[in-house]
Amino acid sequence: EKMNSAMSEEPDALSVVNQLRDLAADPLNRRAIVQDQGCLPGLILFLDHPNPPVVHSALLALRYLAECRANREKMKSELGMMLSLQNVIQKTTTPGETKLLASEVYDLLLSSNMSDMDNVNEMNYRRRKAQFFLGSTNKRAKTVVLHIDGLDDSSRRNLCEEALLKIKGVISFTFQMAVQRCVVRIRSDLKAEALATAIASTKVMKAQQVVKSESGEEMLVPFQDTPVEVEQNTDLPEYLPEDESPTKEQDKAVSRVGSHPEGAASWLSTAANFLSRSFYW
Repeated sequence: EKMNSAMSEEPDALSVVNQLRDLAADPLNRRAIVQDQGCLPGLILFLDHPNPPVVHSALLALRYLAECRANREKMKSELGMMLSLQNVIQKTTTPGETKLLASEVYDLLLSSNMSDMDNVNEMNYRRRKAQFFLGSTNKRAKTVVLHIDGLDDSSRRNLCEEALLKIKGVISFTFQMAVQRCVVRIRSDLKAEALATAIASTKVMKAQQVVKSESGEEMLVPFQDTPVEVEQNTDLPEYLPEDESPTKEQDKAVSRVGSHPEGAASWLSTAANFLSRSFYW
């Protein structure tokens, strides 16, 4: 009920898209959102919004939705979807993290009905093309795998999320709760130590880096104890959601507040009404 009263005032684009993003974060809502008549077209229109945080938030929502394989085909064939994603990637005014996020969504949707080999070739081609558009100012992203002592329930995971969200240069992260890991994609000019500093700041968790030795064995490497100066993120939440993984089931116990299917359904209709009023007059 609380949700509805909050939504009864005329919502602005950012609050609508943030609500959609939070609903999409819950795997239980992802099918319903894509099946809904108004939400996908609305999210596509948000990709052309003049306010950069709205675009970024819409991309995060789409990234969550695309994690559900069953959604990808419908998303890809939705009118304007692939074109709008390309526009975001190619627009010179798009912030770097947002371009990288858009190309990740594009790759996911593109891979929906390809054989694995076609998929790899096409993704490599896309990545090269994306790098071309990203230009030399956006060096490539890199992946850091963290083992996090103390990452053992969803409240700790939320703390970890909040800490990583504050770092400028973080593009995405995926949690693997069963093995206490977090896979983080960051801009290549960000030092991995900054991630460790942020996680240590929670006071209840500590990170080590997972690296592969030459023989292919995984090793845990502790970070130096000297804290690194972390540049705070002031403009956008530059992160991405969890990926589909077998460890997913174990941390579904605590779901986000307000993401119960019935709440989601009533909220979706409110969002759809807002979208149709905003865009289809």
